[in-house]
Parts: sequence; C-alpha cells; structure tokens
Amino acid sequence: MYSKEKFINREISWLSFNERVLQEADDPNTPLFERIRFIGIFSNNLDEFFRVRVAAVRRMVALGKDEENLLGNFSPKELHDKIQSIVHAQQNKVQEIYTDILEELRENNIFMVNESELTEKQGKFVKKYFYDKVLPNLVPIMLRKNKFPYLRDRSAYLAFKLSKKEDATDYAYSLIRIPGRSVPRFLVLPKDNDKQSVIMVDDIIRYCAKDIFFYFEYDVFEAYTIKITRDAELDIDDDISKSFMEKMSSSLKMRKRGKPVRMIYDKTMPDDLLHFLLKKMKMAEGSDAVPGGRYHNHRDFMNFPEIGKKKHYYTKLPPSRHKDLPPFTSVMKAMRQKDVMLHYPYQTFNHLIDFLREAAIDPQVKEIGLTIYRVAADSKVVNALLNAVRNGKNVTVVIELQARFDEEANIFWSNKLQEEGANVINGVPGMKVHSKLVWVQRKEEGQMRNYAYIGTGNFHEGTARVYADEGLLTADSRLADEVEQVFNFFNQNYQHYNYKHLVVSPFIMRSHFEENINREIELAKQGKPAWMTLKMNSLIDPKMMKKVYNAAKAGVKVNLIVRGIFGLQVGLNGVSEKINAISIVDKYLEHSRIFLFGAGGEEKMYISSADWMPRNLNRRIEVACPIYDEQIKEELKEMLRIQLKDNSKSRILDPKLSNQYSKENSGEKFRAKEDFYNYIKSITN
Repeated sequence: MYSKEKFINREISWLSFNERVLQEADDPNTPLFERIRFIGIFSNNLDEFFRVRVAAVRRMVALGKDEENLLGNFSPKELHDKIQSIVHAQQNKVQEIYTDILEELRENNIFMVNESELTEKQGKFVKKYFYDKVLPNLVPIMLRKNKFPYLRDRSAYLAFKLSKKEDATDYAYSLIRIPGRSVPRFLVLPKDNDKQSVIMVDDIIRYCAKDIFFYFEYDVFEAYTIKITRDAELDIDDDISKSFMEKMSSSLKMRKRGKPVRMIYDKTMPDDLLHFLLKKMKMAEGSDAVPGGRYHNHRDFMNFPEIGKKKHYYTKLPPSRHKDLPPFTSVMKAMRQKDVMLHYPYQTFNHLIDFLREAAIDPQVKEIGLTIYRVAADSKVVNALLNAVRNGKNVTVVIELQARFDEEANIFWSNKLQEEGANVINGVPGMKVHSKLVWVQRKEEGQMRNYAYIGTGNFHEGTARVYADEGLLTADSRLADEVEQVFNFFNQNYQHYNYKHLVVSPFIMRSHFEENINREIELAKQGKPAWMTLKMNSLIDPKMMKKVYNAAKAGVKVNLIVRGIFGLQVGLNGVSEKINAISIVDKYLEHSRIFLFGAGGEEKMYISSADWMPRNLNRRIEVACPIYDEQIKEELKEMLRIQLKDNSKSRILDPKLSNQYSKENSGEKFRAKEDFYNYIKSITN
C-alpha cells in the first residue's frame, strides 16, 4: 500500500536534525557563546553518528545488502555516498559559521590566536604553561615505514612533518595525540588592557615543537590535525564460561580498536604526508578521508571558557521548586495526597534526590528498586541507593550494561553497588532496559504500600539541567503496584504480567498505541472530532508510521512534535495533508515523550520512556504511564499547546528537509522554552 518513497530514510533524516543544531550555531540571534557551544554539540552528534550509524551502513556495503531493511530506496553504497555528500556540505558550513563567530568575537575584543600571533609576553606565558601542564602529557611517536601506531577513537592528533631548510629531502614524520582529559583544549591568556585572547592547546604544541623534537637535527616543524572515528559496535563474546560482565568488559576493549570509519584531516596537509597516513591506515582518499579545517574535535567547544559578558549567554532560568514539595517536608507524604509531576529543567531534580534520600532513611521503607541507563559521574542517585543498603533496605538496581557509550560507567556502578550488598540485575537477556522507574515499598498500618516514580529521562543530575523531561511521583496503587510488577519481572524474566494501566514494551506498547489510533480513525469515519498530538524524539517505526498515515487519510487531525529522526512525508496528496509536524531545537534538548488522544472527549494521555522506533517497541523494556490526575494532564496539555505555537525555534518537518522556521502566529513571538518556564513559574507562585 505504501511505497518506500513515502518514507524518509532514517540516516538522512538524522542528518537533517543535526542541520537544525547547526542552524542554532548560525543564528545571529543566538547568544555568541551559545553559538560556540552549538558547534560543539553538532560535532559531538556527528562523531556518534559515524561511530554507530555510518559504521552500520559500511557493514551493509561490505555485505552488499540491506541487512536491517531500513534503507528505503537507497542501496547501501548509494546511502553511504549520500551521507558523505551531506556531511561534506555541513562541514563546509561549520567552517563558515566558525569564521563568522571568530569575527564576532573580535568585535567583542576576544581573540582566538594561533602560535604565529603570540606577543613576546604571551609567548613566555605559553612556554611556562607548556612545560608545567602540557609537556608531561605528550608522547611523540616517530613514524617508521614498517610499524604504524594504533590511533585512538575520537582523539585528535597532530601529524608532524619534520624537515631541514637546506635539504627538503631529509624529513621525518611524527604523531602527537592532543591531550583530551588531562589538559583543557583552551588556554585563556592574561588580559592585555581590554583585549582577551584564547589559544588552543594544538597551537601551544605547535609553538613549542622545537622544544619537543630538540634531539633531532630538524629546523622546520609543520603540524596538521587529523582525527579518527571508529566503529563503535560491540562484538560480544558467546563463550558460555564467561559472565556477561566479563564479556562486556572484553568487548569494550575491542571497541577501542574498532575499524576506522572516517578520518578528517587538515586540507593543507602535504600530499606525501597524507598518502603515507592513508596507506598505513588502509583508508581511501575521498570515501574514508575527508578534508577539513585546521582544527578538529569541535565537540570541545561545548566547554569553551566562560569569558563572555552576560549578553553572550542565554538568560539563566533557575529551576523552581514544585509548589507541593516545599523544603523540609516529606515527599512521600505529599505523594499520599496527590500525584506530583516534575518538569525538568524548569523544576529542580533535587525533588527526586529528596525522595530517594527519604526512602533510604525512613525506617518503614523495606524495599527500593531503580533502573539505571545513564547516571552522572558523581551520582547522588546512586549515593542514595548505597546509603539505603547501609540502612538495611533491600535495594534492587537494574543496570543496563549495554547503554551505548555508558557501558564502562555502568560496569563501575554495578560493581560498586554489588560490593555494598545491593541486588544488581544487569539487564534482561536479549533486551535493553530503557525504562525510567523508581519503586519504593513502605509498611503502613500493617500492610505494604507502593510508591513510584515514572519518568521520560535518565536519573542524571547533569542532563536534568539541560534535557526537557517529565517525571511522575505517584502513590496511586493502579500505577505504583504495577511498577512493582515490572521489578518482579526483572527478577524473574519468565513471569509476564497482565498490565491494566502501565503500557510496557515489548509486550503491549505497540498494540496499545495502535488501538488508540484505531479509535481515532473510527471516530473520524463517524464524522466525529478525531485528533491526536504525539510528542517524541524519533518517529521511524514503519508500522507506526503507516498507522499515522492511515489516521490522516481517515480525517484524523494529527499534530506531531518530533525533535530528531522523522520518517513521514507530510503534505502528500491523499495521504498526509492532515498532519502537522514540527521540530523544536533550542537552549534545552527536547527529550520528553507525551502521547495525547482525543478519544471522543475522554482524552487519554501518556508519558513514556520510548520513542516510536523498532528498537523501542520490539527490543527494549520501556514503560508508558497513563496520566490520571486532571491537573497534571492540563499542565502537559499546556506544554503541548505552547510548543505547537512556537514560531521562534520550531521548524516545519517537510519532505524536502528544508528545516524552514514555522511562521504561524507571526504577529506575536512565541518561544516554547521561555513560555513554558513562565507558565511553570505562574503555577508555582
């Protein structure tokens, strides 16, 4: 019924999303230092895209077939070439934006200087910094014809060509890895009157190259940046004698030696040095190696020094307390009165920490359960769990060891919790645990009562300040008792429960949402009002996309708010005219999933940890939670209304992937992030 051309390819759609991130860096209305940060976010996103998605496409190219059945009208080779073409254009755009930002910095008396622009006074300062901080972290590798070193994933290197002024035929090559964690990428130089200068550590190394290679008789030192991105797929050993933890640890070590999928290099690099590197790394110029600018690892710009003025940053929007959770009051007591919905980052994440801390010390609390996908490096969440164990509570922690790029951290926390005596469950065989759940069981009047937290985002204090997520604190037995059942399933995977309220994947989530859509279709066919508003990060599941198309064809009014990957083509005659689709990219990362159905006037609303992607609906333990409290439902409906009105940071999702800004209600400016913040303040005070 639906030809493949009615869907947009996943990878191409993702690149269109990252283009929206780049738009924020390009927007002159974005504060200057926030534009720099968006360049970092764009670059970091692109790194992960190559490590995961492009690596998968390259494996398909090697196989000569579409093993995931996700390429649409593209052959693997065609898709790979299309990706390279789009990325090349985006990289050129980044360089243009970066040049514009440098000019704006200069207008504000802030200068990015390189090694050739240092004054004598600055040079002395840089030399001292080099000897004190940088040099101890440098290990030059002299490149030989036979042996070539292993280059680390996502690390930037300076490729040196050492030569002599009098004899160009006498030369040598060397590599130096630019320090990542041990030394900041940027050094702020002492102010010269009102002039503020910043130099990158790359150029500090260039400036001091003679001091690094003093034991050679070369007097010309040319340095060019390169960066390798490797395949991040984990190849998990099937040796049954090893524990899953051992297999994961071994696989993580192997990942670091994954096959290179891209090399970016300074386009001014001499041909002889470039060809030497490509030959040694068995890479082809063009498809594998991409020319770029003088600096790589732009993701480091996410941590650019904060030397700007107040106007150069977003206006601070400090999180507020929830009106039902004043300081020094029992969170569980408040939960017994009514459900509480937390909206991050507009409200403080400390409320959740308070809930866990209270559970850890309350003598009537007997058991605590929590799912971990990603947590902060110095996690207050895990610390509360450790204290709960020390206070004699039964603590069950479900840790997903295969949370991509957080595997090592999660192995660390798994070991730490087990050492203290927690019951640690390392995921569910064959599936990832992606749900965001807390379960607390408390003895009250001789009986056990359940309390729960059901969220859309990770238990991560850091991301809770920049990710827009929802979290429901509830003691409603309809919900909290079924959260207990989910934890029973984690302990005994062979037991399946008949959930009447929670919507759990991979068991019933797909069919449940299909039923909600079918109801809207039936209402539309009866000539009754039929509508749905669906908010998520990604919509790419073929069956769910067909359902949405069917609904639109039947006359259902469909509003979609999709931040990232989006596979539908809106505006197709006879298929999708009734679909309105937008994406919002702004100062906070949209991360919440909210699903609202008209249901003939009986509106049904859910928050969820799951997007509509095959992996979420088929291969992950996810939970969607119905919202029963009318006041909370109204708060979330107001959020959706505010986002649909946005004409400052919302883009129209069209088949051409043009990322045009929405201009509806253009007589008045609406900006969802600030408008919802003001709404939350209004209902808090």
